[in-house]
This record gives sequence, structure tokens and C-alpha cells, in this order.
Amino acid sequence: MVDRRESERSAWFVFWVFLRLGLTSFGGPVAHLGYFHSEFVERRRWLSEQSYADLVALCQFLPGPASSQVGMAIGLLRSGYKGAFAAWLGFTLPSAIVLILFALGVGLYGHAMPVGVLQGLKIVAVAVVAQAVWGMARQLCPDAVRVTLMVAACCAVLWLPFTFVQVIVIAFAALLGMVVCKASTKGPTEALLIPVTRRAGVRWLVLFVVLLIGLPLLALLHSSVLLSMTDAFYRAGALVFGGGHVVLPLLQADMVPTGLVSNETFLAGYGAAQAVPGPLFTFAAFLGASLQGPITGWWGGLIVVVVIFVPSFLLVVGALPFWEQLRRNQHAQSALMGVNAAVVGVLVAALYDPVWTSAIHTSRDFAVALVALVALMVWKLPPWLVVLGTGGLVGVFAMV
Repeated sequence: MVDRRESERSAWFVFWVFLRLGLTSFGGPVAHLGYFHSEFVERRRWLSEQSYADLVALCQFLPGPASSQVGMAIGLLRSGYKGAFAAWLGFTLPSAIVLILFALGVGLYGHAMPVGVLQGLKIVAVAVVAQAVWGMARQLCPDAVRVTLMVAACCAVLWLPFTFVQVIVIAFAALLGMVVCKASTKGPTEALLIPVTRRAGVRWLVLFVVLLIGLPLLALLHSSVLLSMTDAFYRAGALVFGGGHVVLPLLQADMVPTGLVSNETFLAGYGAAQAVPGPLFTFAAFLGASLQGPITGWWGGLIVVVVIFVPSFLLVVGALPFWEQLRRNQHAQSALMGVNAAVVGVLVAALYDPVWTSAIHTSRDFAVALVALVALMVWKLPPWLVVLGTGGLVGVFAMV
């Protein structure tokens, strides 16, 4: 008979635990981290308070979706590489399936959907991104230096609306951060028992860099929709600091101007993504299923949702063996402070264009967006309820 403790360390058990979380974890990345703390620190005691705090700190330091990366790290510590995959699959699968189904529904029956519903989804995206901007600005830009970096990044992205500019802005902010931001490092902390050697960590990080550089080159050399799509979603997953909301400008710059997805569909899907549990990065599944090209539907959605999370996996398993050394490096911490400030600026730019410019056309639109923002920030209503309410409210307005 298999010992209960041994069975709870199996990848299959990890999958079922994270699947339940993937079905019930509404509220965005901060709420997800709260669910994880309750489940794995307080209830199951898989981690101590200190170990969990260290994992959260590492995943906030890395680009990518912090809550999903924390989940992968917990799965890795519990059951090795299989556990990391099981944790990601369980947490991601429910929202990915729902968003693919929504994309297929919009494609088949979008003409029959009341005009106000899609407009309502675009308006609620304004409220959601505004809430994210406010929360991130309060946390990541608490002083004049970082507010200045935020504004400069926002202006640069708005004045030069090219995808590569966002990458340059973030890289430049890291260099400035090392000069103008003063970080403090903590003393000794509890050591994590990491099932990845430093040599293996280097290999995973090298693979991350090879794909980041190699995929754009392959996409240039070979005219392939699959390669271009893979490059766009891998790059988005690799270069996003600050969580799922920041993926919006990167994906919009790659998907909409090329005609792969219309701007209306893009923002409607982003609004719908707020109403489902699990990570916001599964918005990629909606885009993949909505693509105007040879790869679309279920295959498109499943391919891109895997691709956008690959950088997160490579970074987590590559960086974990070096975390103790990295977290004590003052220059690295200062660079991260600059990057985080620039990320807020990029998100402010995205709030204006495309989110605001595509959704707010009349004073009535503004009024609905304001009510949705108050519902999220003041009344503390769950995002899924705000999404449904906004869609219904705008639908009623459209019939008046």
C-alpha cells in the first residue's frame, strides 16, 4: 500500500490540487498568491512562511506571470520537473479552455451577439487596467525618482509606438535603476531544498536566451505564420515584468497591426479574461483561437498558451539554484526597481492606447467605465461579476 505522504508528493496529486485552485482562484495575481499561501503554507504545510516568501520574491524578480511561476516553483519543490508541469497544467487548464470556447463562440456567433456586450467587455478592460496601474504605481513607484522613470517610459512608448521600443525602455530603465535607485538587501534566510543543480540551471537559462534570440531570427529568415506566432508569444512571455496586465501592449503590438486579430476582438477577449479564474496569461489562448490564419481554433489556442508560458518555466527552474546569491546582489535589486517603474509606465501607455482609445467614445462609455472602476476598487466586487454587469449594462444602453 502506498504511503499517504508519498502519494501526496506525486505529480498526479499536485495536478489535482492545482486544478481545484485553477477552477476557483478569481481575482488576479495578488489574490492567487493569497490562495497559494492559504493552501500550501497554512493548510497543507508544504512550505514554511519564509520559504513561501522567498519563492514569491524570486518570481516577482523574474519576468513573467508571478502567480503562475510561484505555482510552478511549488510543484518543482514538491515533485520535481513533473510536479512543475502538473502545477502549471492544473492551474492553467480551466481558464484556457473557457477562453478558447469563448473565442470560438465569438467567431461563429459574434454577429448574433448584442452589440452592447462586446462594447461592455472593452469598457471593463479600461477599469481593470486602470485598477492595475493604480495598484502597481502605489507599490512600485513610491518616490520621485521612480515616478520620473515611470513618466519617461510612458512618454517614450507613446511617442515611439514600436514593439522594440518597449524592450529598449525596460533595458534602459534597468541601467538607470542601478545608478539612481538604492536597494536594501535582507540578511540570511531559510535555505530552500531545490531539486535543480546549478549546472542544470545554467542550461535552462541558456535555452531561454537561445529561444529569445533565435526565434526572431528564424521568423525573419522563414515566412511562416507558425514561427511568427511562436516568436510573438514567446517574446511576450519572456519580457513581461509586472504580471499579466503588462502583456497587453506587447501582444497588441504584434497581433493587431498585422491583422492576425482585430482590435475589437482583442479587447473583448481581454475583458472576458477578467471573468475567469486562473492566470491572466491564458488570454493568449483566446488570441490563438481567434487568429486569422492557417492555425486557429483549438490548435491555435493550445499552441500559444504553451508557448507564452515556456519562458516562465525556463526562468524559474534556471534561476532557483542561484536565488540566494542573486537576492543579496544590491545592483540586481536596484536594476529591478528601475525595471518595475518602467513597467508601470508601459502599462499607463497601454491604458491610453489601445485600451482607452478603442473603448471610450462617448460620455456614456466613460460613465460605465467609472462605475466599473468603483465597483472593483471601492465596492471590492469580484472581477467576474463586474464583467457580467458591465456587459449587461452596456447592452441595455445599446437598446435604448
